[in-house]
Amino acid sequence: MTDTQKSAKRTSATSKGFTADERAAMKERARELKAEARTKQDRAAGEADLLAKIAQMPPPDRAMAERIHAIVKASAPGLSPKTWYGMPAYAKDGKIICFFQAADKFKARYATFGFNEDAKLDDGDMWPTSWALTKLTAADERKIGELVKKALS
Repeated sequence: MTDTQKSAKRTSATSKGFTADERAAMKERARELKAEARTKQDRAAGEADLLAKIAQMPPPDRAMAERIHAIVKASAPGLSPKTWYGMPAYAKDGKIICFFQAADKFKARYATFGFNEDAKLDDGDMWPTSWALTKLTAADERKIGELVKKALS
């Protein structure tokens, strides 16, 4: 057995590694990167991919994702819809600003609406970057719209 094989065997024996869901998300991201290269980040293709992912979601997640898609489009029409690790996401200049993670994605008890570091939500030394969602109220929808606008300011 070579040193590399011994090292790999020790690593796999001591590390749990990625879950099947995490490996699937990484493979999905690799496919997305290839698709982006082919379409040169074509906005229509990105939105078609995003809508296809939403259509595959279970009904409660799908309903929230559809509303969030409408809110983000209305609040920040300049963001480019796309998928990111198999989730609906919205980018500016190729960088993900915000995303929706369905509860079903990793078998969580709630969905998540979140922002990445390029979102300008800074507020002092500590601020939230994601929110748990079990349903969307009118107040929640307004808040999401405000956050998306602020993220681009």
